[in-house]
Amino acid sequence: MIKKRVGVLISGRGSNMAALIAAAKDASYPAEIVLVVSNRPEALGVATARAEGIATTVIDHVAFGKDRGAFERKMQEALERHGVELLCLAGFMRLLTPWFVARWHNRMINIHPALLPAFKGLDTHARALAAGVKIHGASVHLVVSDVDAGPIIMQGAIGVREGDTEETLAARVLAIEHRIYPAALALLASGRIRIVDGRCLIEGADDPASHLIVPDI
Repeated sequence: MIKKRVGVLISGRGSNMAALIAAAKDASYPAEIVLVVSNRPEALGVATARAEGIATTVIDHVAFGKDRGAFERKMQEALERHGVELLCLAGFMRLLTPWFVARWHNRMINIHPALLPAFKGLDTHARALAAGVKIHGASVHLVVSDVDAGPIIMQGAIGVREGDTEETLAARVLAIEHRIYPAALALLASGRIRIVDGRCLIEGADDPASHLIVPDI
């Protein structure tokens, strides 16, 4: 099997990055993590990746001031240098320009801690609790220029419990993130994703529930 070469962009501890790395250790997994890029020198995920023997690059966005284009060109150079074919955002806290998004059209995915299209943006767990929703979760989607608006590949749902706080809800959502992100990357790397009318279709998945995970957690 020829595995797709994957880069991961992080800004912090990189727990979803670690889940991807763990999944990619399986010989049957269709992707390999070849590079981790952080925009913050202090990001804990950098040490995690290095401990796993994965190449890392730190490109401090602060050094580029407001010039997002120059920062992204530096990232693009690193990704090309390592032959990256697919890109995963894993807690990468930078807005990307249309130029960069276009370079990775249908090859860049992100995980969002909510059931899109609900609760786009930040503070998703607090907003979910304030709204009184009974179901919450996470979504993996292709990245487009609009924030959290790309075609959805996979979602995971959990029930909101009486007495849930932002912290308890976040912890259970994070557990589902660690399951659906590797699964979604595997679908993309194996070529099973088609985009039709702005929707993500999974080849070989006759049952829509096959890309919805509802664990008992």
